[in-house]
Amino acid sequence: MAAVQRRIGDGLAVLGGARPDVLEAAPGARPRFVALGGVLLSTGGLAVVSMAFAVAMALGVWWPLALLVGLGWGAVVVNLDRMLLVGMAHDASLRRNLVLAVPRIGLALILGAVIATPLTLQVFSAEIDTEVKAMQAEDADAFRETLETDARFTGLPQLREDVALGESIVASGGAADPQLASVQGDATAAQQAYDAALETQRGLEARAQCELDGTCGTGDAGTGQAYVEARAAADAQEGVVAAARSALDASTAAASAAEGRAAGLAAASLETDRAELARLTAEQIRLQTAFDATNEDADGILARLEALDRLGDRNLTLAAAQVMLSLLFMSIEILPVLMKLLLNFGPRSAYDELAALRDSGDVEIEAMQRDSRLAVAAAREELLVMAERERIDRQKSAILARREAAEAAARIERAAAVRAAERAAAMAQAPAEVAPEGLRPWDTGPMRLARMLGSGRRRPADRVPTGV
Repeated sequence: MAAVQRRIGDGLAVLGGARPDVLEAAPGARPRFVALGGVLLSTGGLAVVSMAFAVAMALGVWWPLALLVGLGWGAVVVNLDRMLLVGMAHDASLRRNLVLAVPRIGLALILGAVIATPLTLQVFSAEIDTEVKAMQAEDADAFRETLETDARFTGLPQLREDVALGESIVASGGAADPQLASVQGDATAAQQAYDAALETQRGLEARAQCELDGTCGTGDAGTGQAYVEARAAADAQEGVVAAARSALDASTAAASAAEGRAAGLAAASLETDRAELARLTAEQIRLQTAFDATNEDADGILARLEALDRLGDRNLTLAAAQVMLSLLFMSIEILPVLMKLLLNFGPRSAYDELAALRDSGDVEIEAMQRDSRLAVAAAREELLVMAERERIDRQKSAILARREAAEAAARIERAAAVRAAERAAAMAQAPAEVAPEGLRPWDTGPMRLARMLGSGRRRPADRVPTGV
């Protein structure tokens, strides 16, 4: 068990930036690096959970797959944090530490914000879900209003009214057409005039009858003057009733004809209006349905962040909790760099001294090896130069020897040619009678010269042995 714990501690120390060879010589620094490694693992664990939540919320993937992606992101974060730690060597200078720490802390803050955001969203998930549903309902209403004001559907309400009016006109046989109000008013007025004339006639008939019976008027029964006047008035009213009836029939016929024409026209345009109404309504429903389908799925990270901001604007307590929670996660992320920065302000430890000595020794050894390599390379190059010079000198000597031999052969040939020319000249100046043996007077030209030269050669007996 102790061996396992030691191996785990060694791994954490190496993760925290310790060098195993130096740590063996300075074991007192081991707890510090083990603690740094544990802090790195804690930030990596937060990064794993945060990325798993983010992938699940943004993509809706299966949780094991989201966890696998989170593990990869956690490894990246741990590696970045370790790089930030390893790059900050011990230095007591405040200025240099700040110059080194500011960009590293800035990067750690960025990583902390990225890691803290999904975790914060998960903590307030219940409130965010409710707000997201409210946002989706608001977006659906807004889109519905947009569709109603869309130029493609601006005539839809009027088209609905036209279809309803056409259906009522067809159902009523044209009587519901508002354009027939004047014609229908004329028929109504004629009906009222006829009813009034008929009522007047009935009154006059009743009066004439009661005058005849003596039950009214003068009270004298019989066909007296009162009855004759009443009868004349009743007969005159019959003409008025007949005229009113004629006018009523004419108005009724005109109204019926107009209603028939209106019903025909409404029936002709009703099918077209219904088809256009069905097309526009179907298109509007399709757009609304497509938006609703998209809107129902609009619960990703961006929508949840917007919902969290809206909640924070309305609820100060939630806003304060959100800020504190984000600061907590970011503090955990920058903790390794902050710890390393604080340790750098302290005195140099034995580990730091040994690490500096090892580094300087490595530099000196490397410099010595470099000098040795340079010396060997220089000697090798010098040997190559000497060998090349010797080869060139040998080639030069051979060329000079061949040149001297050629010049000597040329001198010998020139000397022989000169002696031959002198001998030929001497033979040409001698008298003809003392010509060499075998030379004939007719031997001229080249034959004569050849005989002369041949006669002048030494016989084998006259030659002087070489070396005498």
